[in-house]
Amino acid sequence: MKITKQAILRAAALLAANLAAAGAVSLYYPGPAAETLSRVGSQGNEVKAIQQELKDRGLYSGEVDGIFGSATESAVKRFQTQQGLTADGIAGPQTLAKLGISIGTVPEANEANVSLLARIISAEARGEPYEGQVAVGAVVLNRVEHPSFPDTLSGVIYQPGAFTAITDGQFNEPIAESAYRAARDALNGLDPSGGAIYYYNPDKTSNQWIRTRPVIKRIGDHLFCS
Repeated sequence: MKITKQAILRAAALLAANLAAAGAVSLYYPGPAAETLSRVGSQGNEVKAIQQELKDRGLYSGEVDGIFGSATESAVKRFQTQQGLTADGIAGPQTLAKLGISIGTVPEANEANVSLLARIISAEARGEPYEGQVAVGAVVLNRVEHPSFPDTLSGVIYQPGAFTAITDGQFNEPIAESAYRAARDALNGLDPSGGAIYYYNPDKTSNQWIRTRPVIKRIGDHLFCS
């Protein structure tokens, strides 16, 4: 039987489609390897936390830049050897636990999370421009993903001393309608704060420490900083 060029191309296309479909299933149902949190090529707050912890332990001398390169991998291996773990250079759950690092993930934009986030946005920024309200919501979510703060939305909001609105009663005031929209935008990934984890009104705060934080930008009456 003669095999035409067109038949070969059709067969190749079918094979590629099948492989693509198999790949999609693999990604949708990740195996154990997908549980790895940080390895060579990873970037972000978690990598910064790993680098800082290793630096504090005298195992890493590079920059705390949030980029998991070969120097970070070598430091992770040294730490793993010290701790009796498999020295594979991958900061998986066991390694992170030994380092004392825990980082949460941004929650989904369901009704309960929107309502809770909207309440703190309204209490802290109801008089601010809409961009500033979204930015306050983004700061709360950035803290969820940051190793220095609790790993859940409620944990961040109710962390003792974190928000004055919790202690002065404004948290229990009626929620501004714009705060609901701002909460949804923040939960869906909008971050006008530029990745900030703090904000404050320079005309009202007496806290000198917060004034030392690097300012990212100003929106309305709030300075947003890292």
